[in-house]
Amino acid sequence: MGANSSSISELPSNEYLRKLCSTETVTKNDPFWNQLLSFTFQVPYNSADSRLLEESTSAICKNLAINNFHSGNFGSLIRVFLIRARELKASSQCEDNIFTWQTYNALFILRNISKYFIENLSEELLMEQFGALPKLADGKDDETDATGNLCEELINSLIELLVDVPVLNFTYALHLEALNTLLILLSSQMFHPQPAHESALYRYFMQGRCSIHACLLMKTLVQNFITQEKCPPEMLDNNRGGALSGFTAAVASSLWTVMTLGLVGGPKKSTDDKEHTLLANQSLLIILVLTNHCTTERGLSNPYRQALFSCTNSQGNAESTSPTEAVATFKIDFTKLYNTLCHNLKDDQTTLSLYLLLHQNMNIKAFIMSRTNLDQLVMPILQILYHAEDKNSHHIYMALIILLILSEDEVFNKAVHEILLKNIVWFKERTISEITLGGLLVLVVIRTIQYNMTRMRDKYLHTNCLAALANMSSQFYDLHPYVTQRLVSLLSMLSKRHTKLIECLKNTATQASSQESGSEAEAEHDNVQDLAVLEEVIRMVLEIINSCLASSIHHNPNLIYTLMYQKDVFIQFRTHPTFQDIIQNIDTVLAFFSAQLEKHDKNLSVHAVLDIIKQGARQFKRERLKKFPELKFRYVEEDQPEEFFIPYVWSLVYHASNLYFNPSRIQLFSVNT
Repeated sequence: MGANSSSISELPSNEYLRKLCSTETVTKNDPFWNQLLSFTFQVPYNSADSRLLEESTSAICKNLAINNFHSGNFGSLIRVFLIRARELKASSQCEDNIFTWQTYNALFILRNISKYFIENLSEELLMEQFGALPKLADGKDDETDATGNLCEELINSLIELLVDVPVLNFTYALHLEALNTLLILLSSQMFHPQPAHESALYRYFMQGRCSIHACLLMKTLVQNFITQEKCPPEMLDNNRGGALSGFTAAVASSLWTVMTLGLVGGPKKSTDDKEHTLLANQSLLIILVLTNHCTTERGLSNPYRQALFSCTNSQGNAESTSPTEAVATFKIDFTKLYNTLCHNLKDDQTTLSLYLLLHQNMNIKAFIMSRTNLDQLVMPILQILYHAEDKNSHHIYMALIILLILSEDEVFNKAVHEILLKNIVWFKERTISEITLGGLLVLVVIRTIQYNMTRMRDKYLHTNCLAALANMSSQFYDLHPYVTQRLVSLLSMLSKRHTKLIECLKNTATQASSQESGSEAEAEHDNVQDLAVLEEVIRMVLEIINSCLASSIHHNPNLIYTLMYQKDVFIQFRTHPTFQDIIQNIDTVLAFFSAQLEKHDKNLSVHAVLDIIKQGARQFKRERLKKFPELKFRYVEEDQPEEFFIPYVWSLVYHASNLYFNPSRIQLFSVNT
């Protein structure tokens, strides 16, 4: 580094870096910094090169960790950045690219050093690195530059940079680097898992000077996500060489270099990746990190969480469903936010963000429920579930919980059956030229249950699928014939599995002996548990069918037709004590419509049968059916949600942040999950 161009292989021997990590003190006013911060070098394009950068600089960082207690150079570098950061707003207004470039390079070096410290040192030793002062000749600390808590000042400066400096073509990369540095500082959770409220780093964010900017920061981050601004072309132009001539080229190269060196390893970028909106992605990840830590501790409020979950619509009226107590918050354009969320739901982090906003922000939930284009939101969610085999289990859970939360609203349950869809290209099982959004939703959820029965066998997933269908069942309207076939086929599949399990348990009982092995006893125990879960699922499916018949029999002739066509499915349940009461209602319906059909010629067409069913539905008196409690389920977040969300959020940062983290040092979660 320095005024000359460098390559990664030359970094360990670079004279400027060697001086930085030596015992020689470099004060904040030394001309050395101008030389150090004027660098360009060839950019790595893939994970191997990104990892090579870290390996090439690890010895430098290690020496700095040792010698910093004598030189105080890490603190001097931070002070150099702080001085420049204070002037950034003015320099960006007058388009001082050179000043921005060097500030940017300073932050890049700071991030990489901080990353090494966080991954390799305890938090106590990390704080000592931030507080280390240069030594005088007599061995005492030189307190000339001692100015409060340097770590807190750095965090506060980064937040002010994001809030105050506008995102322009030549400041885009600087904003991105500020976000990356914040992520690195917060990433201590990955390497040293502990309650966040016990972490000094997190307390700096949640309390004091930094927390004052919480509202503006969250508004800025949400706005970055909404805007989805693309990287300037020079940042992702991988046709550039390493040693660029001319100062203008050096400026552009450095801006690009610093950015790309932080990119995660992986295959070479395709031309499509030039459209990447990295600033939006990092902003969303920071939102998730800040809002999911320090959520339950008494005496430590999370101002970022409060601001996000009480924000209001800048384009709406002044009314709000927020609590009456004073909460620092902000306004944002909900229409733009809604559209951006819908467009990006294929990503885990966007799906998780939608869940949090639906569950925690009543203003946003009410806004979404009032949309007339709900298909824009629901269709991407259904595609996540449809392609479950390509998704991780957390992503599937979040999608299902979103559907469950939506299904709690009767207006939603009615609206989805009023939206007509045509030619769903991603649905491959059968060509359906026309279907309602509600019908497609039922179809995909049933498919998810069947997929789970054969692959995942996760009771929690079953529960959420069935709860969403149950909430919607009383407002099923004109279900497509294929939907009713899949619903009854699900019951048929469950019935066969039930018969098989019963036979298996009977065989085990007849073969039981004193010599029964431990593995056989364990298998029997598993079968008993599987049977109990299976009977719960069968009961719920029967209740869903019953709820539809009891509430909207006259709107669902295709369901009645399918029930009559596959009436043998219900035979084995009539004598089973778990199902007898609910089967009575279904039998009542079947008996009534069978009698209606017997009055006519036996050789009827499908259309003729449906006409008779429609006429009979108008005559059928629902009072003949036994009343059951209304099926209403509400999503309730688990106790201690941080135990689920914190590892999940950091796994998203690991996989989606375009930053490289050493997987061998991560303790919070398994990298392979």
